[in-house]
Amino acid sequence: MFDSFLTDAVDYLPMLLQGALTTIYITVTALVIATVLGLFWALLRVSGIAPLAHASRVLTNVIRGIPIIVVLFYMYFVIPEIGISLTAFQAGSLGLGIAYSSYMAEVFRAGIDAVDVGQFEAAQSIGMSRAKLMRRVVLPQALRIALPPYGNNVVMMLKDSSQTAVITVVELSMQSKLIAAATFQSSTVFTLVALMYLAMSLPMMFAIGRLEKRMGTQK
Repeated sequence: MFDSFLTDAVDYLPMLLQGALTTIYITVTALVIATVLGLFWALLRVSGIAPLAHASRVLTNVIRGIPIIVVLFYMYFVIPEIGISLTAFQAGSLGLGIAYSSYMAEVFRAGIDAVDVGQFEAAQSIGMSRAKLMRRVVLPQALRIALPPYGNNVVMMLKDSSQTAVITVVELSMQSKLIAAATFQSSTVFTLVALMYLAMSLPMMFAIGRLEKRMGTQK
């Protein structure tokens, strides 16, 4: 049985690796979008300008309240109706990035709020502007504090990239479904897929853990 599994694995791996590459590409693209937008939402929340802070809070809560799959459907099926044409990959990356930006916003906001208030007072006492205070004093500390939950979100995003299959992105999970449907070797195919997701996730977890120790966020 094991020999049969290895034989089938050799046949299926090249096709599954193509799907895995797409999974990595879409995760990295969505991560960039989620990080930039999430930091932007977080900065609006702590800006001290009530309308902007309120708008950011409402927007992130709305995004968090909508399932990722619905966001993906909206990007792929609704956006083109207003004249913006997106490929499946673009819609998947954008939808996943927007969905996760709300979680990243909370991660960054919590990191900013965790910075000692004395840091704010000391910087303001020497005449530092709010923009310079955030850039030089608060954000470096906040990002270090936010690293552990940020890393968790990155791993979750890698796994949730499988949801882009619903809008025809041929990533790892979609490729596995196609192979399983054609070969009827579901146990072999999905075992390989599970191992491949694990192979992508574990190095990421290890790297994040090492980074946390290096930055002093993990004992």
